Amino acid sequence: MKQNPKSKVDILFDKYAESHQNSTNEMIHWICVPLIVFSILGLAWSIPFPYLSFLGKYNGYVNWASFLLAFSIYYYYKLSPVMSYLMLLIVFAMSILVVQLEKVEMAGGPAVWVVCGIIFVLSWIGQIVGHKIEGKKPSFLDDVKFLLIGPIWLLHFICNKIGLRY
Repeated sequence: MKQNPKSKVDILFDKYAESHQNSTNEMIHWICVPLIVFSILGLAWSIPFPYLSFLGKYNGYVNWASFLLAFSIYYYYKLSPVMSYLMLLIVFAMSILVVQLEKVEMAGGPAVWVVCGIIFVLSWIGQIVGHKIEGKKPSFLDDVKFLLIGPIWLLHFICNKIGLRY
């Protein structure tokens, strides 16, 4: 019986998994990877963006994070439309949280970039610790695209668990 060749995304998942075999490292990734995605979203969101008057009341929702997301979602779409849709939903939820952080900042709380910067640094420390425990270097040191694969690698486990074909 002829076996179907693996999809490009599954090949990338297999390669990514090579340096993610230790259960402690995997658990750290389940915590830190989503936090890194969130913090990058918040940091990019915080970079001043030119005012575009034609956007009216929606002006604050188009920013540098919008371009980062467009690129990322397009990349995911080329690998797996299902993964791109799931990531779009997740990033939408994260965007709502960033807007809430903006409201906290406007009420006198810490700046969004400060909160996201702290989350980013602490999450990368967690990733470094995880890979130290694993005894293998992070995949992105061989190929930078693995920075984008990490989030959907986690999602593929959820898809497999619920029987969703990606």
